[in-house]
Amino acid sequence: MQTQNPFLDEFAKLTTAAMGIAQAAGEEAKAAMRAQADKLAAEFDLVRRDEYEALKAEVTALREAVAALSEKAAKPKKAAKTDG
Repeated sequence: MQTQNPFLDEFAKLTTAAMGIAQAAGEEAKAAMRAQADKLAAEFDLVRRDEYEALKAEVTALREAVAALSEKAAKPKKAAKTDG
C-alpha cells in the first residue's frame, strides 16, 4: 500500500535541492582554494613540478657536456715537431 503524502514529497524535493546546493558550494570552495594556492605559489616564487623536471633534465645534460669537455681538455696534445 502506497500513500501520497504532500509533506514528504515537498521534504524530498527540498532535501534534493539542498544536496545540489551543497555540492555546488563544495565545488566553488574547491576552486577558490585552488586559486588561493596558485596565488601563494606565485608570491613565494615557487615552481611547478613540470618546470622543475624540465630544468633538472637541462642541468643534467649541461653537466654531461661539461664533463665531456673537461675530459677532452685534460687529454695531452701531441707536440708538433719543428725542424729547426
